[in-house]
Amino acid sequence: MDPAHVRLCLQLHAVPGITETLLARMLLHCGSPQALAAGGPALWRELGLAPAAAQALARILRGGSHPIDIDAQQSSLARVGAEVVPITAVGYPPLLRTIPDPPPLLYVRGDSGLLAQAQLAMVGSRRASPAGVRAAQDLAAQAVRAGLHITSGLARGIDGAAHRAALAAGGRSVAVMATGIDQVYPYRHRGLAADLVEAGCLVSEFPPGVAPLQHNFPRRNRIISGLSLGVVVVEAALPSGS
Repeated sequence: MDPAHVRLCLQLHAVPGITETLLARMLLHCGSPQALAAGGPALWRELGLAPAAAQALARILRGGSHPIDIDAQQSSLARVGAEVVPITAVGYPPLLRTIPDPPPLLYVRGDSGLLAQAQLAMVGSRRASPAGVRAAQDLAAQAVRAGLHITSGLARGIDGAAHRAALAAGGRSVAVMATGIDQVYPYRHRGLAADLVEAGCLVSEFPPGVAPLQHNFPRRNRIISGLSLGVVVVEAALPSGS
């Protein structure tokens, strides 16, 4: 991927005062990160950016200091072989673009083309029972045989069982992460994550370096459902995130 494109996306994603929702709206209006950057402060303010944030963006694009270490983020993306897919890109998943709050940027490792293909989300308890694990395995294998990819959240329990069963059945699987794309959580799933990069993909809306903070998980869940034709909750308690 073009390093200049990656750097621009990282810069836009970290400007103080640009919310995720506003950045998505600005990108969609301008048509690309490059067109947004070329728009200038007057256009940015017209699109809803506060004057101070518009000044900060202009300064950053001129090569000024940035509150985030963009060089380190770009190095992290290069190290794990991740690409950045803005909401304006042809490869951005069309179903996800229709949800009320689509992420402006996706960070992807593996086959990003899977994100636009037919997926079934399969989620559930981290403390899954043996019966729940077997159900996830059986349902994932059946879905793969029906031509669907399996999407889940890389968590312990049902998520991990569904990912592994999809791969074992010869299918593909998508893991939506609640961390930066350069992090694997839980750490015990680093082997599974590597398998998914080879036979599926990992995807995150969070820039490199983001830790598994509690409030990231509900945001991740909306992407799991937004990518998928349907969501199967295999086993979960009533108050669970599933």
